[in-house]
Amino acid sequence: MPHRAFTRRHLITIAAAAAASSLLPARLRAMPANEPVRWRGSALGAQVSIEIHHPDRAAAARSVEQSIAEVRRLERLFSLYQPDSAICELNRTGVLIAPEPDMVALLRAALGYADLTGGAFDPTVQPLWQLYHHHFAAERPDPAGPSPAQLAEAMAKVGHDGLRVTANRVVLLKRGAAITLNGIAQGYVADRVVDLLRSAGLSTTLVDMGEIRAIGARPDGTPWRIGLADPDQPGGFGETVDIADRAVATSAGAGFRFDPEGRFTHLLNPRTGRSPALYSSISVIAPTATEADALSTAFSLMPLPVIQRIVSERQGLEVRVFDVLGRRLAM
Repeated sequence: MPHRAFTRRHLITIAAAAAASSLLPARLRAMPANEPVRWRGSALGAQVSIEIHHPDRAAAARSVEQSIAEVRRLERLFSLYQPDSAICELNRTGVLIAPEPDMVALLRAALGYADLTGGAFDPTVQPLWQLYHHHFAAERPDPAGPSPAQLAEAMAKVGHDGLRVTANRVVLLKRGAAITLNGIAQGYVADRVVDLLRSAGLSTTLVDMGEIRAIGARPDGTPWRIGLADPDQPGGFGETVDIADRAVATSAGAGFRFDPEGRFTHLLNPRTGRSPALYSSISVIAPTATEADALSTAFSLMPLPVIQRIVSERQGLEVRVFDVLGRRLAM
């Protein structure tokens, strides 16, 4: 079976945060008025959380419940863990008729990032993921990975030019093609939750859907301090970043390994079908979690000069790049 060191969602942690728990009305009434309302649950196969600081705890709790409902709704669109989700239907049948607006919006965003990154970000890499998963799930897998013929067969199904998206229909043009939104959906869900909470008039809030986005600063006016986990030391921190009204996402090959040695990871280059060992981790701080999520994924597959060019051309981006030895590279 694939070897999981720790999931990508463990790569970013709220530094020094108190333990969160599910909201219970009795517990809510018992807590001091200055305590934040916190919720922790699971979504898209990972642990997620919301923390709200607001004088009206009951109103904050209602907003959390509305946020949970929104997360569940979006899971039914984007989750590969739910067989009846919209994305699973698309992968089974090759077409979605009358797709939900959020599905259209996210797929269009994904194609936009594919164009921006020269194809490094590509939602159609799911056949590659399936190939490596099935190969290393075998009883005695070849440690060298799938055969060249198997890789070529999977690669023939990959390419974002084979994904057509309109408001009325989504179509996969290649036989056997399939998509994954795992490199962007967590960020999009975080942004949608932030939109919902802002529309309710909330500030001083931290949303963690695997990628983190802050509304405002902490109650004392200081930024939220986010720990970037050390991929080589599960449970340990590397650097920290401070954010207010911004988002942060991290990608690292160690987030998911198909093989015990870590030669084959979830970071799959859609142009070669292989997992490059360019960096130990990349963190992107951006105005939205969608952008941070997509670019942290794509940058993990791109040469440093190309990353630097994109960062210089876009507003509000900050990137932290660590080489394979864990040393931070100058940007």
